[in-house]
Amino acid sequence: MKSEKLINFTVLDEESDLHISSKVNLEKEAKKYLLIYRQAIKDYGDNNTEFYKSLAPLEVLENAKEIVKHMAMAAKAAKVGPMAAVAGGISQYVGLELLKHTDEIIIENGGDIFIKTNKATRIMIYAGESPFSKRIALAISPEDTPLGICTSAGTIGHSLSFGRADAVVVISKDTLLADATATAIGNIIKEPTDIDRGIEYGKAIAGIEGILIIIGDKMGAWGKIELVEP
Repeated sequence: MKSEKLINFTVLDEESDLHISSKVNLEKEAKKYLLIYRQAIKDYGDNNTEFYKSLAPLEVLENAKEIVKHMAMAAKAAKVGPMAAVAGGISQYVGLELLKHTDEIIIENGGDIFIKTNKATRIMIYAGESPFSKRIALAISPEDTPLGICTSAGTIGHSLSFGRADAVVVISKDTLLADATATAIGNIIKEPTDIDRGIEYGKAIAGIEGILIIIGDKMGAWGKIELVEP
């Protein structure tokens, strides 16, 4: 992900590594909101440790912050633990705050993207050692944004996955839901014959608009997935 016509900068805090493209430099604002939303998650998780550890959906307390409740809701829909939505949650919640200062924003956080753009955009797909890696891109129309584009992989990265997919890409207006669903589908994909099952699982979740699954030299797609050259 890169944008030649937007200003590109990076904001870091512990595990969060946000690569941001915007019309103006919002590094200060991005850092502020990153800390706010990370702290909201940390405050809840430190006092309710199952929130960090659970691999299944959890009910959260009524006094939990909005981002925590949203993570739990997305996880429940995808049938995974709430931390499966954390990277997408940070991307979306920081992105929505930054849209108060600009009308175009792209935030990538560990393969999970929140995007609002005014022009056609291509998001290149990295899929490890697959022959498709860096050779295809998603075409994103501005009228479809704001949009969440989230990727899970079993062969690359440090996020927990029980599958062997080189890339599971999920698109949704709800970035947290896309993140949780990508994790859920990624857990299913252990060999190419699982592609159809992964797509059926994801398309049954309300709010999911598109799915792309890559494992080795095999690929399957459903929904609003338009593939182009990078």
